[in-house]
Amino acid sequence: MNVVSRTFSHFRFVITLASVTWLSACANLPYYAQAVDGHLEVLRRAQPISTVIENPDTDQNLKNSLTKIVQLRKFASRELKLPDNRSYTSYANLERPFVVWNVFASPELSLQLKEWCFLKVGCVNYRGFFSQAKAERYAEELRNEGYDVHVGGVRAYSTLGWFSDPVLNTFISYSEINLARLIFHELAHQVVYVPGDTVFNESFATAVEQEGIKRWFAHNGTVLQQSALNARRERETIFTDLIFKHRKHLQDLLQSDLSEAEKRAGKARIFDELRTEFADLKTNDPELSLYDSWFSQPLNNALLATVSIYSQLVPAFQAILVQSDQDMNKFFDAVTKISKLPKEERNFVLQKATEDHRRWTMVER
Repeated sequence: MNVVSRTFSHFRFVITLASVTWLSACANLPYYAQAVDGHLEVLRRAQPISTVIENPDTDQNLKNSLTKIVQLRKFASRELKLPDNRSYTSYANLERPFVVWNVFASPELSLQLKEWCFLKVGCVNYRGFFSQAKAERYAEELRNEGYDVHVGGVRAYSTLGWFSDPVLNTFISYSEINLARLIFHELAHQVVYVPGDTVFNESFATAVEQEGIKRWFAHNGTVLQQSALNARRERETIFTDLIFKHRKHLQDLLQSDLSEAEKRAGKARIFDELRTEFADLKTNDPELSLYDSWFSQPLNNALLATVSIYSQLVPAFQAILVQSDQDMNKFFDAVTKISKLPKEERNFVLQKATEDHRRWTMVER
């Protein structure tokens, strides 16, 4: 699983009961209608995991994966203090590879992702569709307006506790580590969610996910699995550092006084350099081919900008966890308090935590 697409590509697509309540007041009725219809179809297909496991006709591999989900779900509540509710206690086969498709857009000469605002959940940096065809049509409209656009298939999404989110066929075949990451990440969104702050929400959930995996394998993993986990984290760090490095180069270019033509030429050069450096890194570590699928996509501002959504503030939350003595309840209380601060003050606190994390990391090295 890579740190950007998360392998399971579970970019957030949120639906709330408020959306249903206020449908008649929405100017974009067709969009909300497809969202509600799509989610209700997911719920309609869901059945208790226990029922699926007890069914003699259920494939044994599916039974094994669902049994692992049950174990992960209990661990999440017991050891990580994540919500103990009915989320991920049912299973739905959607008979398709993705549950929704999210559209990301960024101006040609800016890394600022376009925002869409929704009832209750605030503004987010994507627009989700339960139909790939509708997502692609909308993406084409944005391209015609001059945006850099990325369409990502989504294997899981969170309703923030409004509904009991089911396990889906779109991710049930994942490895143990990927199932753990997904379950821990999605449940974290039910603990803290700040309307209109995608980076905060996703970075927080990623930090919980990473801590959860570490504790899961400490309790249940072998020495070999621990070694594999450490190697995977090292590769994720290499990948994110590479992306952030070139994203910074691109940001400096786009904020310069150069002409638009010069910026376009420089942008193309930076993307070429990114691909070249990745190829060089992969020569030294063939396992980095894990990220080939990411590089196989057209590189543009929208794709590059999505990286920071999941990673930008993770060091800050890791520092807060350390300051909370690794106690998940204290950690959640601290993050909840920070989430209620005005955005400028919230960002200041998180920046300070990020600096603390960097200092600790340098000392450890």
